[in-house]
Amino acid sequence: MDHQNIIAILPAYLDQELGIPDLIAVEQHLGGCPSCQSELSELRDARAQLKKHVPYFKASGQLARCIATKIEKEDSHAPRSKAWHLNWMNAGAVMATVLALAWSGALFIAQPSAREKLMQEVVSSHVRSLQVDHLSDVVSSDRHTVKPWFNGKLDFSPPVFDLSSSGFPLTGGRLDYLDNRTVAVLIYRRNLHPINLYIWPNMHGDAAQNEFERQGYHLIRWSVGGMEYWAVSDLATSELESFVSTLRSQV
Repeated sequence: MDHQNIIAILPAYLDQELGIPDLIAVEQHLGGCPSCQSELSELRDARAQLKKHVPYFKASGQLARCIATKIEKEDSHAPRSKAWHLNWMNAGAVMATVLALAWSGALFIAQPSAREKLMQEVVSSHVRSLQVDHLSDVVSSDRHTVKPWFNGKLDFSPPVFDLSSSGFPLTGGRLDYLDNRTVAVLIYRRNLHPINLYIWPNMHGDAAQNEFERQGYHLIRWSVGGMEYWAVSDLATSELESFVSTLRSQV
């Protein structure tokens, strides 16, 4: 699928309307296309602005009272059979409204939360990095090589940790795009298992460690020192917890 086709289906991707083949194609393309990343960010911003600023108009109390009075007058002057028919029509209209509201509520509840969407972004990024063999933009086990590589590429300086003595050697770093911003990714390994560690600024204060599982991958998220951290791997939960515990002891 070429660039123009990807651009054309980005709205459907944003609304989670794509099938699996198209979804994979879009995510692979987004991993290496800053133009499409920017377009997707603009679409997200436009949708957020529409939801925030779209005007809503509510009928005044006087209008509602006038309509109710009109219906009562028509019912009082109508033949009994006609009034009965109108009442059933009113009841049907009310039932249709209730069902519509219930359906709308179910759709709203079914929409993934911001946290769920971010979690899916993290997993998709991890999978994409493995599929296209693009784990690292800079390949090095030396933190003094990896950390300076990010200079000028980000609006923050990500901390880089040497965990080789604990069995989690650093193998490199790269840039990625999550939560509408460019983030740093550090890559560690446990034997043959890669670990993606995503880092970006967090202005909402420290957050306790939380663990999740999605699509067979384990994720651990926490915030400390003004930074958001997400670790994701196919490692067993206990080993990923050991990685995070070792890393947090150095923060």
